[in-house]
Parts: sequence; structure tokens; C-alpha cells
Amino acid sequence: MPDRAAADMPLVPTQNKLIAARLNEYADLLEAQGDDGFRIKAYRTAAREIEALSDSLRNVFETGGAKALVALRGVGWGIAAAIVEMLTTGHWQQLDRLKGSLTPEALFGSIPGIGEKLASRLVNTLDIETLEDLEAALRLGEKPVPGIGPRRRAAILAVLGQRLERHRRETTMAHGGDEPPVSLLLDADALYRAKAAAGDLRRIAPKRFNPTGEAWLPIMHARRGDWHLTVLYSNTARAHELDRTRDWVVIYFQDADGPEGRRTVVTERTGSLAGIRVVRGREEECRQHYATSPTGVTAAVKNTPPLETG
Repeated sequence: MPDRAAADMPLVPTQNKLIAARLNEYADLLEAQGDDGFRIKAYRTAAREIEALSDSLRNVFETGGAKALVALRGVGWGIAAAIVEMLTTGHWQQLDRLKGSLTPEALFGSIPGIGEKLASRLVNTLDIETLEDLEAALRLGEKPVPGIGPRRRAAILAVLGQRLERHRRETTMAHGGDEPPVSLLLDADALYRAKAAAGDLRRIAPKRFNPTGEAWLPIMHARRGDWHLTVLYSNTARAHELDRTRDWVVIYFQDADGPEGRRTVVTERTGSLAGIRVVRGREEECRQHYATSPTGVTAAVKNTPPLETG
């Protein structure tokens, strides 16, 4: 005869269990890769609370949006953004990145109308990695992609719009789009490259461009104030083509109030900043930063308080 108390206990929705498992896996990877305890504890706490939740996360989200998720115990805006991404796209890029399994080909292949070959052409032609990148590139239409005519382009954009619209609306509402100052990003870039050169960082085995499965890609987690950073060398097709995999550094940043952002730091090749490390897309801020540094370029990496790392 079944235990009555057990029979009366609410069943945890399957999707809740899957999301909680992903949050725990993320926390495990952060710990293995040397992150500090703050984020590790936060993700494990959220996973535990979600496992104890009787209502489905999808129902919570559909009823009240990201605000309703944040109202759950243990769930802040950053974790809510991750849950929204999993619910609306089926993927969580932050987890895939730490596992080394993130491939834009697989991500694009999840869109109806994009098969394996077309996904590969999109990546190689447009040099993009995310669904947001794909949407922007197709809207601009600056580079033609073989196999994508006007009708197919419109159909793919329609699907992308539906998939990303609510995710974008909910996470934008939670976060005003603030970014760390360029001084912090340049400092993280310098620290990462120094630690990578010294062999002081954990390495992961990316799935892309790595047929032997070698763990060659150094990964660094760091924190300053409310900003949490994950830093890696670029592993894009373009970086490999131009032999810039040890020059282009990608910094993913997130504070307690919003979703993840991304910037790339490179060695400028032309102009007045040639030979100097700059944050791509924020070159003018870098120019001003170097101009106001007491001793110029050197001060840009020396006069910033040290990042906290694991």
C-alpha cells in the first residue's frame, strides 16, 4: 500500500528538475574552474529552492514574467535571466561555454529552416556565435549567405523574433545595459593573459576546432565588486583564420541585477592606438582612458585594484 504522506507530497515538475540540475552543474564547473564561493553558493541555493517548488517554472514565468521568477526564494535577476533563456530557447549558453560544448552550429541548427550545412555556412560567412548575432546579421544583410534568399531570410527572422522577443524584453527590463568600465576590462585582460602564459589557469577542451579533444583553452573567473567575469581566448572561426586565438580575449560579465554581457579585447592594428590593447566597440573610451592615465599605457593595467580570483 503506498505511503499516504508520500502520495500527498506535490511532485516536482520535470522541467524544474532539469533546470535545477543545470544550475547545479554550472556551480560544479565554477568550483572546478576556480571561481570564488559566492556564485557557487548562489546557484546551488537556487537549484535547491527550485527542486522544492511545486509549481512549474514555466507556469511561474508565463503568469508573471521574470519578476515572478525573482520573487522565488534564492532566485535573483542573473539566475532569472538564465531560467528565461532555458525556457525560451532551450539552451543556456553560459553552461555550455564552461563545459566547452558551446557551438554556434548546433545553436543555429535548432532554428527551423536551418540545417547542419546552412548552420555551418552562417558561422563561417558571418563569424557569429549567438542567436542575437544571427538576428542582427540577417537584418543588416551586409554579407550574403549562400542558400538564404529573401523568403528564407524572412522566415528565419520571424522564428528568431518569436524565440528572442520575450527573453529580450524580460532581461532588458531587469537590466539597463550597464557595462564595466574599460579600466576593469583591460585589467581583466592583462591578468588573464599573464596567468594563461604562466600556466596558472584551469583549461577546458572546447568542442569547436579541437578534433583531438585537447584541454587547451585557459578559463578564468574573477570578481570585482558586483561584477563577475569569465574570461577566455577567442575560439571563433575568424580568430583561427587570422591566427588571433592568443590575442583576442573575450570577457563575459554579469552583475547581480541582470543578464550576461560580452566584450572582446584585442591588440589594435591601426591608428593612434596601434599596438595597444583596446576593448572592441569602446575604442574612444580606451583612448580617453590611456590619455588620462598618469604614465600612459602602462598605468592602464597597473593602476587598477587587483581582481579577486579563485
